[in-house]
Amino acid sequence: MSQTYRAILVGTGGIADAHVRAAAASHGRVVITAAVDIDAERARVFCAKHHLAQAYADYAAALAAEQPDLVFIAAPPSLHAAMSIAAMEAGAWVLCEKPFCASLAELDLIEAAERRTGKFASCIFQMRFASSTAHLRRLTDQGLLGRPLVAICNTVWFRDAAYYAVPWRGKWATELGGPTMGLGIHAMDHLLHLLGDWTEIRAMAATLDRAIEVEDVSMALVQFASGAQASVVNSALSPRQETYIRLDYQRATVELTHLYSYNRDNWRFTPATTTAAEGEALTQAWQQFPTDVGSTHAAQLETLVADMDAHRRPLLSGPEARRTLEFLTALYKSAFTGRPVARGSIVPGDPYYDSLHGDGTPRRAVLQ
Repeated sequence: MSQTYRAILVGTGGIADAHVRAAAASHGRVVITAAVDIDAERARVFCAKHHLAQAYADYAAALAAEQPDLVFIAAPPSLHAAMSIAAMEAGAWVLCEKPFCASLAELDLIEAAERRTGKFASCIFQMRFASSTAHLRRLTDQGLLGRPLVAICNTVWFRDAAYYAVPWRGKWATELGGPTMGLGIHAMDHLLHLLGDWTEIRAMAATLDRAIEVEDVSMALVQFASGAQASVVNSALSPRQETYIRLDYQRATVELTHLYSYNRDNWRFTPATTTAAEGEALTQAWQQFPTDVGSTHAAQLETLVADMDAHRRPLLSGPEARRTLEFLTALYKSAFTGRPVARGSIVPGDPYYDSLHGDGTPRRAVLQ
């Protein structure tokens, strides 16, 4: 009989519902027993809404009383690292909302806790877990599409003054960054999952229109180890919102257009203009999709449960989590220093190792 994992949820804001839905979709493998929020009344209302047994206003008390196997962390970003470490030290695995932590230094502390406790903390990057993405990776691994050459990764969303009125948003100390860290992080992680190791980044960032500390737009040019090159745009200023990834391989263009989630219907496939027979063969291979699973929290939780069963490191911890966080850190460093940043160059002693924005600030437009 499969083990049932007891879980608690920390933070009852908007994204918390996705974790409840994910647990409900686990066919009894994960059961949320309690929710935690510093606002005791909000925790109580959330638990009543979702029929959870216990509400807590104190995280340490919840860990001690519930003794969970798994902790879902959906609290504000600046709390993620400390809460993840506390959960592992209490004997639980962790599934944490992005951003995983505030710096490479904090990631090292998380990994030290993993080694010390034998538990693992994993970051929510659900864009990786759709079956259509796995299908594209298989075609790529089989060499059917040829080498990746050119990529575009755009997260062009819109966040107004009301969004930034939430006290922890728009500040380096609490939100940890602007659309780079809080919005585009999902698409950039998805891009890295599809293209592999990056080697160098050249970037810009600015605060053009919002009255916030952090950037409201960033742009980057990226070199990958495969030789592929990519452009990246992250914006909180774009009224027509879109998340867009385009991958130009030697033999085909593959595009994904969505906003916050996707399934197989959000992809577009265009074979290169070669012979009709080659184009038809490529199109047929592309159309052989597996059963469609969307890019949901439930899809990622399913893989995490399998990892817990096998006592193995989940995908989005360790090296994979580091690759994405290092990419984001390098983007900020390049933007604020005006220089290209190579992968592996941000080490202890570098101000950007201890803080995503180092000692820099985004270029600021004159706000009218």
